[in-house]
Amino acid sequence: MENAPLFTDDTIVFGLLMLALGAVFYTESIKTGFWPKFYKIVPGLFLAYMIPAVFTTVGLIAPEWETVDKAGEVVQHKSSLYYVASRYLLPAALVLMTLSIDLKGVFNLGWRALIMFITGTVGIIIGGPIAIFLISIVSPETVGGIGPDAVWRGLSTLAGSWIGGGANQTAMLEIYGYNQKLYGGMVFVDIVIANVWMALLLIGIGKRKAINSWLKADTSSIESLKEKMSTFSEKVKRNPSLTDIMIMGAIAFGAVSFSHLCSNYLAPFFEEFVSNIASQTTRNIFTFLGSKFFWMISISTLIAILLSYTKAKNYEGAGASKFGSVFIYILVASIGMKMDLTLIFDNVGLIAIGAVWMSIHALLLIGVAKIIKAPYFFLAVGSQANVGGAASAPIVASAFHPSLATVGVLLAVFGYAVGTIAAIGCTILMQLASAS
Repeated sequence: MENAPLFTDDTIVFGLLMLALGAVFYTESIKTGFWPKFYKIVPGLFLAYMIPAVFTTVGLIAPEWETVDKAGEVVQHKSSLYYVASRYLLPAALVLMTLSIDLKGVFNLGWRALIMFITGTVGIIIGGPIAIFLISIVSPETVGGIGPDAVWRGLSTLAGSWIGGGANQTAMLEIYGYNQKLYGGMVFVDIVIANVWMALLLIGIGKRKAINSWLKADTSSIESLKEKMSTFSEKVKRNPSLTDIMIMGAIAFGAVSFSHLCSNYLAPFFEEFVSNIASQTTRNIFTFLGSKFFWMISISTLIAILLSYTKAKNYEGAGASKFGSVFIYILVASIGMKMDLTLIFDNVGLIAIGAVWMSIHALLLIGVAKIIKAPYFFLAVGSQANVGGAASAPIVASAFHPSLATVGVLLAVFGYAVGTIAAIGCTILMQLASAS
């Protein structure tokens, strides 16, 4: 049983997260002494993620915990901060960051972005069976199990999560019938490995110039888009009035409200529609259409793209993307608090499988990026669009420039579409590797 953390009130926890973010931004603004040297090595975004993780590790806060009531019954508790950040602040951030998007410029980023996303998917597909094979040489019992307890069945849920998202993960659990009593162990591996990998990608952002130099990457399309967006921002820049701020809030959360309204109708409709499809395989492929999160993200992004063709895009001059960035950093902190660093040492066997699996994904991405001279931006976002999905791909993309957040969303939505079918292919290979 997980003991209650020191602070269980979300109001207090949110205050701690904001104090941590404030400390990061304050120290990052210092231009002399130790801090400039420190932030040349460690990006502020990484600290915004890691400090809450440390808070969770030492027991100050927790994403969820258990207590025993007076009757001796175990009571489950869960912080609502991540839910609020991902369901309300994330779509609002996407709207504000996409208002001034140059969609033609995004598409002009070229074929390398798509190639790196596909490479990331292939890395997950082949990484699973290779990891099982390699770990089986050292520890056969780690990849064993029969029937519903078979490890490859549990790992199928990781494939669904790391290629698509939560809906795809659930679909794989249902398809392969993994023992749900053991499922928590797979969720734990998912959280640990995916979060450690995201942390490494964030560190890489601070060294992207050196990485791009080593990759001999052509960053011209990205720099051109960034320069174009910066020029536009400077052209319409103004000191935001209270009216500007209120209108931006209305645009952002009005879009969030509408996207939630639509998703409340679309998700159940498509869930029922998909459930009536005769073919089990086809039903599994389109499971993601029953996800409210999928529709919420897609609709809010579409609204923002449409608004980018109106005068609403001029609110970038009043700081629209900066307000969006505030929401993104809050989301980063709420994701960080889900990570208990001590969990890395629990269930070492499954963690080893996940680590080898993610290493293969990473090595393939690095190799292909080197061959096609793809910038680190495409590598990082292509990976997170697979492994992290729509919740974290925009975070990584916006770390390069707020205007690039939409790239992460578009690739992540594509990941939802191919997630289940690709995960099924991965699972077939993992089953074969387990039997060998």
